Order: sequence, then structure tokens, then C-alpha cells
Amino acid sequence: MLTKKSIIKKFSSFIFVILFPLFVKGQNTVCFTIEDNPNPNDPALGVFTKYVRVLDCIDIYAESNITDEKVLHVAAVAAELLDNDEDGVVDDPLIQSSLAGLNTVMPIFNSENGSAIDLFSDNFDDCAGAVLFRNEIDPSEPGHWGSDATVEEVLHTINTCGHVEVYPDLYGLTPNSSDLTHAMDVARGGQFTSIPNPYPNEAWYHYDDNSCEYDCMAMEYLYWCIVTNMGILADAQTCNGIANEWEPCTPALFESTDTLMFNLVTNPDNILPQLAPDGNYCPSQVGLGNELPYGFSLLTVYPNPFNPTTTIRFDIPVKTVQATSLHIFDINGRLVETLFKEITEPGHHEIQWNASNHPSGIYFLQLNSGRDNAFQKIVLVK
Repeated sequence: MLTKKSIIKKFSSFIFVILFPLFVKGQNTVCFTIEDNPNPNDPALGVFTKYVRVLDCIDIYAESNITDEKVLHVAAVAAELLDNDEDGVVDDPLIQSSLAGLNTVMPIFNSENGSAIDLFSDNFDDCAGAVLFRNEIDPSEPGHWGSDATVEEVLHTINTCGHVEVYPDLYGLTPNSSDLTHAMDVARGGQFTSIPNPYPNEAWYHYDDNSCEYDCMAMEYLYWCIVTNMGILADAQTCNGIANEWEPCTPALFESTDTLMFNLVTNPDNILPQLAPDGNYCPSQVGLGNELPYGFSLLTVYPNPFNPTTTIRFDIPVKTVQATSLHIFDINGRLVETLFKEITEPGHHEIQWNASNHPSGIYFLQLNSGRDNAFQKIVLVK
């Protein structure tokens, strides 16, 4: 099933650039290799030049002008969603088998208007639950609404070619077919096969794209529920931006408002991803073992959003001559706290931040080690 998605509206980022002109995003740690297209003569896949095989179940194909950084970002996000505990093994082997059996592809195109997408659409007969375009991918903002559509489109692909196929009683997309569609009918204030005008007052999910039929609306609803539970949407700017479509934007609101889907998404027997991807995937580096890291990296901040403590993990490949520092800034660029500043031995490092004395809001981490800088947005929700 191929779904051509409209490009997500972008947030303006000029305020962030003005406030933090000296911050340089560190290269994400992604342990995949981009290869040449193994099917250059295929009528659908021949339009691509770059290729990554993710966990033996999803093939990522990209046009030549898609940067390697963006291709690897898509690969990392796909791997993190499939292997959410990052132990190198897909969390649900049945999903892996379905994706592999359906020859699942995640295609990345330069734009919606080129001939490549038409050739692919006309000739591809296997499973592609969604597509991505170059300007929808932002490795510096993994999954953030309005900046990076990678999490959304990869989730659509995994859900379409995996969960809907393997667990139709849970995730079937037709009316009255599954727990998903039953919950969606409740969330929309009734069962509507077309867009109601207006939605009932009691609805909290009011999708209004007339090109999206009932099954499409169910797939979008599943996406909103999964990423809300991850906390990706919890900051005030995102909540305001999506309120016309999705109201319970924080994990707490999701739990109290949409009980049916909260129970489905968080039930460990259903093995849905719980942690938000951050664009880093290298299972050999996830543990804090004795092996030395490959490079400088701000690896993970978990949980994020958080209340009131979060754990920050970072890699330093060599002993530093100057002090390595880890600073916290608020949304206005003011230094809030310095968590760490000292000469650092090479290896994997971990530090906690307790923000009990700080108000809810968006903060920024800056990790500095000599000439290397990395930053990450974190969200404190009380």
C-alpha cells in the first residue's frame, strides 16, 4: 500500500538560530553503511542510487541528491522504532517477518514533482506504507512535528506493512474491524466514513483532510497515539500547532482522555515502541561497557520529556586536554546550570539532571569538548 503524504507545514526556526548562533549539532552515531542500489535495473527501484538495509526487514532507497546524513537518519529512526531497547534485535519477530516477507521499502525522493516518484508509484508492487521527501528530513530534530517527518512516515510504513498485517484484530483499518478503529470512533465522537462538518464537541481527534479515507484516518490516529505516548508532542508550541487535529498532546492528557488507545499502546504484550527515537543507533555503543567509543557524541537523553529527572549519556573518544562541559540553557539562551566541567577520560559517560527547582518548559543541552559541540532540545513537563 503506497500513501503519498502531503508535506508537513514547517515551524519557523529563526528564533532558535538567533538565540544559539554558536551551537553546532554533533554528528549522530549511526552504525549503518550506505551502499549502491542493488537493483539499478528494476523499473520501480532503478530511480534510486543509495541503499540501506535495516535489521533485515526494511530497505531504504534514496535518490542521489539526498545527503548521506539524511539517509542514515532515516535508517537510525527505523531501527530505533523496530528495536526500541536497542539491543540489536527487532523487538517483535513477527513484525520483522512481515516486513521482510512483504519486501518493505522506505523510499526517499528529492521532491513530490519529479519523475522518480511517478515511476516508483507506477511500478512498485510490494509494500511501502509511506514516502519521504528531502525537505521533510531534519536529523537535528528527530520526530519533532513541523521539522522532521521521519518518525511519522517510518511509523506509517512499519504499521502498514507490519502491525496491520500481523495483528488485524488490534490494528485493522476498516470500520468495526479492530480495537484501533473502535477507539478511533470514540475519539472522533462517532463512526464517520467521511469528514463530519463539524465534528461533535466531545471529539478529540478531528482529522479534516478530505483526501484521507477511513483507513487513512485510522493510520494517522495510530501515529498520533504512539508518538503522544513517547512525549514527542508535549511542548506548548507543538500542542498549539496540532490542536485543530489532535488535542491530548501530552502523555498525561493522552492517558486521561483516550483510555482505550492508551491501554493498547502501553500494553507490553503489544510490543509497540515506547521511547522516542533520537537519531542515534549503534547497539555496540548503547551499553556503558569497556569498549571505547568511535567518536564524540551526545547519545541519548532519557526520558525526554521528563519530570523532574533525566539521564544524559555521551561519548568522548580520547582524553581531553581542556575541560569537557555540559551546560543547560533555557529557551531565552540564559545559562541555567552547568552539570559537568572537567578533564574527561575517553569512554561512555552518564549524568543525571534533577530539574525540581526549574519551571516547565523547553531547555537546551550543550556538550562541549575542545572543538566539538553538540546540543539537544529537552522538555521539562510538570
